Amino acid sequence: MTPSVIDKLANVQINELATSSSPNLQKNLSILSPDQIELAKMLLEMGQDHLFENWRDPGVEDNEKIAFLDQVALLNSSYPGGLTSYIKTARELLADSKAGKNPFDGFKPSVPSGENLTFGDDNFIKYEETGVEQVQKAVFVLVAGGLGERLGYNGIKVALPLEMTTGTCFLQHYIESILCLAEASCKQTQGECRRDVPLVIMTSDDTHARTLQLLESNAYFGMKPTQVKLLKQEKVACLADNDARLALDPNNMYRIQTKPHGHGDVHSLLYSSGLLKEWKDAGFRWVTFFQDTNGLLFKVIPAALGVSATKNYHVNSLAVPRKAKEAIGGITRLTHADGREMVINVEYNQLDPLLRATGHPDGDVNCETGYSPYPGNINQLILELGPYIDELSKTGGAIKEFVNPKYKDSTKTAFKSSTRLECMMQDYPKTLPPSARVGFTVTDPWLAYAPVKNNPDDAAKVPKGNPYHSATSGETAIYRCNSMILRKAGVKIDDPVSEVFNGQEVEVWSRVVWKPKWAATYADVKRKVSGNNNYISQKSTLVINGRDVHIEDFSLDGTLVIDSVDDAEVKVGGLVQNNGWTIESVDKDDTTLPEEVRIRGFKINKVEQLEKCYSKPGKYSLNP
Repeated sequence: MTPSVIDKLANVQINELATSSSPNLQKNLSILSPDQIELAKMLLEMGQDHLFENWRDPGVEDNEKIAFLDQVALLNSSYPGGLTSYIKTARELLADSKAGKNPFDGFKPSVPSGENLTFGDDNFIKYEETGVEQVQKAVFVLVAGGLGERLGYNGIKVALPLEMTTGTCFLQHYIESILCLAEASCKQTQGECRRDVPLVIMTSDDTHARTLQLLESNAYFGMKPTQVKLLKQEKVACLADNDARLALDPNNMYRIQTKPHGHGDVHSLLYSSGLLKEWKDAGFRWVTFFQDTNGLLFKVIPAALGVSATKNYHVNSLAVPRKAKEAIGGITRLTHADGREMVINVEYNQLDPLLRATGHPDGDVNCETGYSPYPGNINQLILELGPYIDELSKTGGAIKEFVNPKYKDSTKTAFKSSTRLECMMQDYPKTLPPSARVGFTVTDPWLAYAPVKNNPDDAAKVPKGNPYHSATSGETAIYRCNSMILRKAGVKIDDPVSEVFNGQEVEVWSRVVWKPKWAATYADVKRKVSGNNNYISQKSTLVINGRDVHIEDFSLDGTLVIDSVDDAEVKVGGLVQNNGWTIESVDKDDTTLPEEVRIRGFKINKVEQLEKCYSKPGKYSLNP
C-alpha cells in the first residue's frame, strides 16, 4: 500500500472519529498510525471511551500513548476473536453472574464410564505395557506458567527440587522420565525411533525467561533443544465493572491492567502455533498434558496411555478416588433436558448443590467403596490428536470461560477489585459432540497425585486427614510411593513413622529414590528386584542412579548411594549398615536457610553413607 493511500485511509478514520465522545483522543490522532487509529475506533465502538479520558495534549507523554496502543494490539491479537469478542463475552458472563444464573441449569449429573486401575495387578501391567508402546506416538505438554510465590518460593515452580536427597528439580525429572519412556517404547516395539518425542512448555511473562535459562544452563537435561518448544501465554485485560469496561492500571493511566487468563490458553496456543498439524503429519497420535509440580504423575502415565489406546478414548482424564465434598473437582457426566451431553470436571463447590437440585437429597456422599462415585480430577489429560485437531479447527482453541467477580455488597453493582475472564484446560470437553469418546482413568492417590501448591501456613490449616498439597507432603509422598512400589515387588520395608514438620503431620517412609533410567515402569522394577530376602529399614536412604542395577537378597540399614554409567551392570546384595542420613526439623522462619528447605520444614542431615560409583563399563558386584 502506497503512502498516499495510507494517508487517505487515515483521514477517513480521523473523520469517523471526529464525532466521537473522546475529545482527548481526537486531539492526538495526528501522532497515531492508521492501525492504531483502527484499534482506538474499536475501543470506542465497544464502549471504552473512559480509556482516553485523561490523555494529555499532543506533545505530552506521546510515547506512553503509543505504548498504550501497542499493548491494545497485543491484547487484541492474543485472544481468539480479539478484544471485541473478549468484551462481548465478558458482558454476557457478568450479566449471568449478577443474575446468579446456574451454569448447569437443565443438566442432570450421573457417573460416567471409565477405567479403575489397581497398581501392580495383571490389568495394570497389561495397560502399562500397551502404554509404553504408545509413548513414541505421544507428545507431552507441560503447563508451567506460574511462579512459586504461593509456596513461599521465589523461583519458578519447575525449578523447585522434587526431593532433597538428590536435589533433582521437577523439570529435570519430567524430561528424564519422557526420555526413558521413549527409549523403552522403541525397545518394546523392536523398532527404530526415527523421531524425538516432543515436549511443549507453556510459560508466561513471569516464567518464560527463567524456564529457558534453566533449560539452557542444564543442556536441556538430556533432550535436544529442537525437542523442546516454549509457548508463552499472554495475559488478558481486567474488567472494572458489570459493563465490562476495561480497567486501567492504578499506577499508569496509559496501561490496561492485566491478569492471567488460566491454563486453558494452552489449547489456543497449540492451535495457533501450527504444532498440532506438524505432529499429525509426523505420525503422532496422543497429546499428554500435565502440571508443573506433581512428582508422581509419570508413575501412572504409561498405564493411562494404555487405557486411551485400548478404549480409543478421545479424551482421558486422569483421576483419583475422592472423598465426598473433598476440595477437588469430580469427573461427571451431564445430560441436558434437550439431549445435550458432556463428560467434564465439575468443581467440588458446584457438585454437591447440583446433585441436591436434581433428585439426590443427600448431595455428594460416599458410596459403598468409602469414596464418592465421582472420581477426583487431577488435571492431567490425554487427548487423541486427530479428533483434537478437528475440534480446535471449529473453535480456534477457545475454551468456554467463566468470570468470578468479588462484589462489594449484595447489590452486585460494584467490584471489590477488578476481575477478568478465566478458562481451564480441563473444560475442553464442554464443546465436544455426544459422539466423542470421553472417559477417565482412576488410580491410587499414593501413586499418581502429590501436587506441591500450598505454602506452609495454608497447609497447616488444612483439616486433619485431608491432603496438605505442600512441599512437605509432596516430598514425603515420593518416598511413600517408591517404598510401596518396592513392597509390591517383594521387598520388606518397615512401616513409616509419623512426624510433624511446619505444622503438618506426615508419614515418613524409608527415603527411596531412583532415577527414571533405573525404572520408568513397574515392569522395570520387577525385572531388577529378585530374591526373597530384600529388606530396607525405616531409617534408611537408598538412591539409585544407574540403568543396570539389580537388587537380590539385599538388606539396608543406613544409606546407600549407587551411581553407575549405562554400560555398567551392578548386582547389589548382602547387608549395608551405617549411621545413614537423618531428617532434621527446621524453622520455616529461619532466613539463613534456603527457601526450598524452609517450605519443607526439614533438611537431610547426611551423617554417613556408603557411596559406590561405577564410572566404567563392566560387571560389578556389591556384597559387603
